Amino acid sequence: MTFDELNLNKPLLAALTDLGFTTPTTIQQKAFPVVMSGQDVCGIAQTGTGKTFAYLLPCLRQFQFSKDHQPQLLILVPTRELVVQVVEAAQKLAAYMNLLVVGVYGGVNLKPQLAEVAKGADVLVATPGRLVDVLASGVVKPKSIKRLVIDEVDEMLNLGFRTQLKNILDALPEKRQNLLFSATLTDDVEKLIASYFTTPLRIEAAPTGTPLENIQQTAYAVPNFYTKVALLELLLKSSADLSKVLVFVATKQLADDLFEQLSPKFPDQVGVIHSNKSQNFRFNSVNSFQDGQYRLLIATDIIARGLDVAEVSHVINFDLPETPESYIHRIGRTGRADKKGIAIAFISEREKEQQAAIEALMNYTIPMLPLPDDLVISDRLTPDEEPKINMKSIVVKRPKPEEGGGAFHEKADKNKKVNVRRDYAAEKRLKYGRPIKRSGKKKGD
Repeated sequence: MTFDELNLNKPLLAALTDLGFTTPTTIQQKAFPVVMSGQDVCGIAQTGTGKTFAYLLPCLRQFQFSKDHQPQLLILVPTRELVVQVVEAAQKLAAYMNLLVVGVYGGVNLKPQLAEVAKGADVLVATPGRLVDVLASGVVKPKSIKRLVIDEVDEMLNLGFRTQLKNILDALPEKRQNLLFSATLTDDVEKLIASYFTTPLRIEAAPTGTPLENIQQTAYAVPNFYTKVALLELLLKSSADLSKVLVFVATKQLADDLFEQLSPKFPDQVGVIHSNKSQNFRFNSVNSFQDGQYRLLIATDIIARGLDVAEVSHVINFDLPETPESYIHRIGRTGRADKKGIAIAFISEREKEQQAAIEALMNYTIPMLPLPDDLVISDRLTPDEEPKINMKSIVVKRPKPEEGGGAFHEKADKNKKVNVRRDYAAEKRLKYGRPIKRSGKKKGD
């Protein structure tokens, strides 16, 4: 099937031709007629399957021009980077249409975004938190929204947007079409569908956990952080094929630590991105990686689903993720658009359980490679890797004082108070050696 066989209008077909797309993907073929019918849709699609166009094409095909330019299509995504990506995709498809596409996201000043939305937005792309702010401002009229798309809903729930999602769904008109796309169907996602969707039709492009066929997966058993650093350096120096490498680490601190280790040895070739970085820093890092200035981009899972970076040659899992589904999303950054990709994992002894969970999910055993002969095995450990010595704490009880003790000690003699009759004459005699007699003068003399 080609796009010409779908019920697309000339502006969309012309835009697809300009972009060089001729054949729809599986999820695009399955979703298009169902979305066009007006039925609610629950789409299960992994990263790299073309789901952004799967909902944009039928939604833009049904777009009706309105002079007030209030949003008819609302698209919710979990990250700022994904907002930018979806806005760009919608603008490219709407190149021959009179359509205003606006994206809003947190981390930047709200006022300029409100001003842009106030000028008009036929399609509004937003993160949940920022959309709540926009709706509270009154700039957007929710009643104009005809279709709602929630993309990567499982990731939104993982990021803690459950309350914001419910508030948004409650604010929208009941008569609307709901389109939900997710890589995994968790219990929370099922509850959301049951509460707000009307008999949605489930569309599945590939079973959850299926390893992408065009990605070659391998792994190394590596003992610790510094040996992983040495192995990564060795691979980068020995193979020019590692030209555009995404390296995923477990935490923001590890991302910064790895950047500090690699940047001096590969100057101006390494970038880093995680949620503690400013918005401009994140965009600049991704753009430098996309343009080829950076050979290596170190990242946390924030961009495992949030970015569509073209022609990633390798994905390296420096650390395995806690959830096995995240491994699928990570390696899906390479091998896109029917191109071959390579995924390499560095697995320490403490990550064996995560490896087993990933392999069980995929029903696939990741081939293990021997470590290179010239790799130097480091015995240096990070504080997190150092063995923890758990010693039993013995509490020594103080003996109970028989009489008093502590603050109630015996007072010095001079501080004792005794109610006795004092002999002043004796005291004077003791002090001066003689009794002190009063003067012989009588009063009045």
